Amino acid sequence: MGWIDNTNRRIAAGPIGRWFQLDGSGHPKERKGSYFLTELRAGLATFFAMAYIIAVNASIVADSGGTCECNGPDLCANDTEYLLCKSEIKRDLVTATAAISALGTFFMGLLANLPVGIAPGMGLNAYFAYTVVGFHGSGKVPFEVALTSIFIEGFIFFALALLGLRQWLARIIPRCIKLATSVGIGLFLTLIGLTYAEGIGLVVGGTSVPTALAGCPPEYRDELGQCPDSQKMRNPTMWIGIFCGGVLTALLLLYRVKGAIIAGILLVSAISWPRNTPVTYFPYTPVGDSMFDFFKKVVDFHPITRTLDVQRWDIGGYGGQFGLALVTFLYVDILDCTGTLYSMARYANLVDPVTQDFEGSTLAYMVDSLTISIGAIFGTPPVTAFVESGAGIGEGGKTGLTAISTGLCFFISIFFAPIFASIPPWATGCVLILVGSMMAQAVVEINWQYMGDAIPAFVTIALMPFTYSIADGLIAGICLYMLINSLVWLIEKASGGRIVPPNKELKDPWTWRIEGGFAPTWMRKIASGDWRFWKPTPAPIPAVAAEAPAEKVSSERDVPVGSVAEKQA
Repeated sequence: MGWIDNTNRRIAAGPIGRWFQLDGSGHPKERKGSYFLTELRAGLATFFAMAYIIAVNASIVADSGGTCECNGPDLCANDTEYLLCKSEIKRDLVTATAAISALGTFFMGLLANLPVGIAPGMGLNAYFAYTVVGFHGSGKVPFEVALTSIFIEGFIFFALALLGLRQWLARIIPRCIKLATSVGIGLFLTLIGLTYAEGIGLVVGGTSVPTALAGCPPEYRDELGQCPDSQKMRNPTMWIGIFCGGVLTALLLLYRVKGAIIAGILLVSAISWPRNTPVTYFPYTPVGDSMFDFFKKVVDFHPITRTLDVQRWDIGGYGGQFGLALVTFLYVDILDCTGTLYSMARYANLVDPVTQDFEGSTLAYMVDSLTISIGAIFGTPPVTAFVESGAGIGEGGKTGLTAISTGLCFFISIFFAPIFASIPPWATGCVLILVGSMMAQAVVEINWQYMGDAIPAFVTIALMPFTYSIADGLIAGICLYMLINSLVWLIEKASGGRIVPPNKELKDPWTWRIEGGFAPTWMRKIASGDWRFWKPTPAPIPAVAAEAPAEKVSSERDVPVGSVAEKQA
């Protein structure tokens, strides 16, 4: 394999190696173990782990109806003209999702030098489609106005990152609510994956009960959407989704097969593409014919026609709902992006042990925030850093070259829009459930021992799926946290410290203060007279320690526990 070593060595010695701090580049902060060809392979792994978002995001956001106008009964569920328009929206969103993912991920690698991919975020797209805009536009904010709130939110996020306030805003939210938000969104996605619109159709809204078991073919559902007992659990598409898209994908994930999620989606889709089967996604209807004609093109560039630059600025009539959507998008973006970037940087061993920050963090947040606003112009919900980037980091990705190669893969996928636009909902339903299970893992980190943390967290988790609204769950959890803990504080002060909860010492610590103050590093440098604020602060030269007795040579068992844990994360 001499040619691999030679290629890595030559590129590391050139300007590319210096810019991305490859091993052997001679850069003062070169990243040990980073090699050009390894970075490219890691980028492919990240793409295959993230590629499902192209189909899933397009399907979820298309459920809002986009710019299509619904004037018929039953939310235009059987309106052929509306459904044809909706299928065009989905095609637009396939192109938009791939394009904004390519753009954001490429510049995340080029400017921030991080091996992290970004794309429209799961959870935020569901909140956008089912809460803000509503199914087929049944929400309180039109599609165009909702995109305006995202466009504004991106620039607010940019200003917060530039001024160093992003970290403070992320800190003032109690830890239990942050963790509960992840779990609640996971359950929210699971509920979507279980229903008909973007799932396998196992659950429907009930009449005498809130939800009911379904699983019947759509033609057997009555006017209330219910399934007769004789037809429940008999929908063949549901079983294909469960076994091929759910159980098989879970097994592939269990054995850490690269691209497991996209493999499950493609298998179910391939089974659903032939027209003469009971599980076809292309029935012999006007809508089915239109979708099949587009699918047959296979390779085609579909221009964004119905969702490009459709923002609407007459927001006066939507003041309260517009503000709620704006604040929720901003809050969830800050938490999601901050948490994911830190965890990925830690996994890649890029976090400074002293400052607990990672190199390029401000640029990373700026890239993410500007991509949010550009994505709103394309017609997509907010983008965020993807935890699936861990697949590439696990393959050895340590620099922005990983993200650049992932971005190039997303760019190529733009020209395969007919394939991604023809993925049926039962192919992605179980993916939503699997993503939900991954997000729910944070539940074990919630402080269940202190009721002042546990109850607000539980309410947040429960209300997100039960109210079908991420925003409602967040508002309820934060307000309940403030109420309970404020009352505890008042009782303690009024009693002179004699009446306190018996286990108050178990409460998660909370503070609004930030070590070093609110101002970012570049502002502090300017204030101190250093106008070269863009240059990193040189690391201090360690003092020469006194000669210590010789120790045995370190082996794998002698590596500090923290390092092993980070490598196995």
